[in-house]
Amino acid sequence: MGLSMKFNLVLIPISALGIWLSGYSTYRLLEQNAREEALLNARIMMEMAQSIRRYTVKEVRPLLTSQMKHSFLPQAVSAYAATKAFEGIRRAYPEYTYKEATLNPSNPINRALDWEADAIRYFRRNPDESEFSGVRNALTGNMLFIARPIQVKNPDCLTCHSTPTEAPAKMIAKYGDDNGFGWQLDEVVGAQVVSIPTAVPLDRAYHTFLSFMSGLIGLFLVLVSVGNLMLYFIVIRPVNRMTEMADRMSKGEDTPGVEVRGNDQIASLGRSFNRMRLSISSAMRLLEQTMDDEKPTNRSAPPATLDGNEEASRIKAP
Repeated sequence: MGLSMKFNLVLIPISALGIWLSGYSTYRLLEQNAREEALLNARIMMEMAQSIRRYTVKEVRPLLTSQMKHSFLPQAVSAYAATKAFEGIRRAYPEYTYKEATLNPSNPINRALDWEADAIRYFRRNPDESEFSGVRNALTGNMLFIARPIQVKNPDCLTCHSTPTEAPAKMIAKYGDDNGFGWQLDEVVGAQVVSIPTAVPLDRAYHTFLSFMSGLIGLFLVLVSVGNLMLYFIVIRPVNRMTEMADRMSKGEDTPGVEVRGNDQIASLGRSFNRMRLSISSAMRLLEQTMDDEKPTNRSAPPATLDGNEEASRIKAP
C-alpha cells in the first residue's frame, strides 16, 4: 500500500466525519435561525395589526360615533380593520395567516378553534404574559404560530358587547343577539394569532443548508486534491528518485546526486543520501585500488630438470 493511499485512508474518513458533524450542527442552527426569522416576521405583522387596531380606536371610531348610534359600521371595529389590512399583506406573503380568535365573538368567523381557545385560556391563567408561541398540528402540516391577548381595555368596546339592548340595532340585525355579549372590562376575550406553516422556514433552512454543504464538500475535494499533489511532489517523487538511485547503486552503477532544494526534512534526507553516495563511491574506489596493489608483478621460474646422461655424469665425476 502506497504512501498516498495511506494518506487518503486517514484523511478521507476524518474529513467525512468532520463534514457530517459540521453539517448536522449547521442544519440545526439554520433551522433555529429560520424559525426565529419566521417568528420575527410574524411579530412585525402582529405589531402592524395592533397599530391598526389602535389607530381605528383612536382616530377612526371617534369620527363615526354619531353614525354608530343609528347604524352599524364595521369599519369602526378595530378587529375588522386589522383583518382587512392583513388581507393586503397576504398578497405579498400568502403563507402567513391572521385571525382575531375570540371565545364569544359577534362575527362567527372569529370564533376560536380548540387550540386557539387553549391559547386564550393560557393568557387568562397568566395575565402577565403578553405573548405565546409554539407549533400546532394541522391537516396541511405543522404550523408555527404566535399569539397575543385581546383584552377589553376601552370602555367604548362594551357599547357593542355588554348586552344586546346596548348594542346597535344594525349589528344585532347582522350578527344576532346570541353571541358577542357579556364582555367585562379588563377581560381577555380572545387572542390575535399569526400562523405560518413550519415547512416555509424549514424549506429556507434546507436550501441554505444545501448551498453550504455543496461549498463545504467542494472545498474538501479541493483540499484533498491539493494535499495529494503536495504529498506527491514534496514527498513521494523525491523518495522514489532516491529509491531508484539506491537500487542502481546496489547494482554497482554510477549515479548522479539528488537535487536538493529547501531546508525541510525531505531536503535533509536528500543531503544525507548524497553524502552516503559519495561515501560509497569513495569506498568502492579505495577497494578497487587496494585490490590492484595486491596483484603479483613477477612469477619465479620453476627449477630446471636434469636428463639421465647429465645425472650419470655427475655421479661418475671424481
